[in-house]
Amino acid sequence: MADPRGFLKTTQREVAPKRPVSVRILDWKEIGELGDKAVLRRQAGRCMDCGVPFCHQGCPLGNLIPEFNDLTWRGEGRAASDRLHATNNFPELTGRLCPAPCESSCVLGINQPAVTIKQVEQAIAVDAFQNGWIEPHPPARLTGKTVAVVGSGPAGLAAAQQLTRAGHTVAVYERDDRIGGLLRYGIPDFKLEKRTIDQRLAQMQAEGTRFRAGVDIGRDITWDALRQRFDAIVVATGAMVPRQLAIPGRDLAGVHYAMEYLTQQNRTVAGTSVSSQITAAGKHVVVLGGGDTGADCIGTAHRQGALSVTNLAIGAQPPSDRPDHQPWPMHPAIFEVQSSHEEGGERTYLASTVEFVSNDVGEVRAILVAETEIVDGVRQPKPGTEREIPADLVLLALGFTGAEDETLAGQLGTDFSRGTVSRDADYATSTEGVFVAGDAGRGASLIVWAIAEGRAAAAAVDRYLEGSTTLPSPVRATDLPIRA
Repeated sequence: MADPRGFLKTTQREVAPKRPVSVRILDWKEIGELGDKAVLRRQAGRCMDCGVPFCHQGCPLGNLIPEFNDLTWRGEGRAASDRLHATNNFPELTGRLCPAPCESSCVLGINQPAVTIKQVEQAIAVDAFQNGWIEPHPPARLTGKTVAVVGSGPAGLAAAQQLTRAGHTVAVYERDDRIGGLLRYGIPDFKLEKRTIDQRLAQMQAEGTRFRAGVDIGRDITWDALRQRFDAIVVATGAMVPRQLAIPGRDLAGVHYAMEYLTQQNRTVAGTSVSSQITAAGKHVVVLGGGDTGADCIGTAHRQGALSVTNLAIGAQPPSDRPDHQPWPMHPAIFEVQSSHEEGGERTYLASTVEFVSNDVGEVRAILVAETEIVDGVRQPKPGTEREIPADLVLLALGFTGAEDETLAGQLGTDFSRGTVSRDADYATSTEGVFVAGDAGRGASLIVWAIAEGRAAAAAVDRYLEGSTTLPSPVRATDLPIRA
């Protein structure tokens, strides 16, 4: 194990510093700074190498957390990287973007702050790239089988890398002009600079994975044609259908889906000219929705120069501490202050949006909101509590209802259920040779689940093509997060 007395000598969490708010809102660079290696080792040394490491079940990937903590504490960086990459294709992504359900399951977290697992993971990945330890692993032989992966987010990329290493010829199709899916255009650069994606793509290309950006499957190439061309298909298109808010004024100018807004800014940062870009500069901005996407909109609005930013959530503010109905080792729903919230703005809970109020030229000028009350289990506006909030730009970050179905269902006849692609426990859809991984089959979820499903779906495809597989399968399609 790591330091046998580490958790006794160091009883508090120490996390890497962030750049000052006054500095970071002036650019689009990542907010975090590299932490002190001595602090990192001290935190890794708090890991107790538990007899039953519950952090394993908290992580869908089954990361060997006590082992890479021990190696980090011992200063064996390359060995730590090898151990981490044995279960996780992209630790540089999960170390930045995952909410760390492993830390919620940390045994030390019963009576002390949990080990900083996510921070250790990111530091291992950063060291691995800086020291040239991330090398291509091309297959020893080719099977002669071909696989199309549609979608280049974390699920699609994980499936592609696993299948390429198994010896199959893999082509990844992405309808956007660059590879990466939501990693590329959905997540702001202040959380994930895109060079991080590019350095991993370079490894995958060297291994033999082929990338086809700017190809919209279902339109540029039909699903039928793709199925005839390849021995198997992995659908990893995500769950991109946004949740609608059907209230008066929804069609006013200035009311936009969050992803439309974020995508445009990411394209601008990448150097692409965006005509008529949605911008918060000089505007009163209201963000509806209290999740990660809403926080991304808040941080983006600050950097664009918004006059004010207000975040409204229809539900009650979550508790600051783990609630009784979500005991350890479950991943609890608790109140979070993300980096974007630290940068300013107002957060209001139990706020129901009643109407988008128009000015004389059809633009939104305010939002009419009311307190939320629950009647017969249904949340609704409380009469008599209405008030207006100034709003020149409204961003809807209300979550996603499922995957796009018009071309996949229409051309292949693939079954859908409750907004997602139907599948069995081994990721197979109702269409022969077509598999689904990530949000397209699970619904909107965490990046760590997407990578785990991509790895597991790759194993299922390999078994379908070869009759057996040696690829790991960390989760089944029917597995659920550990949350009440």
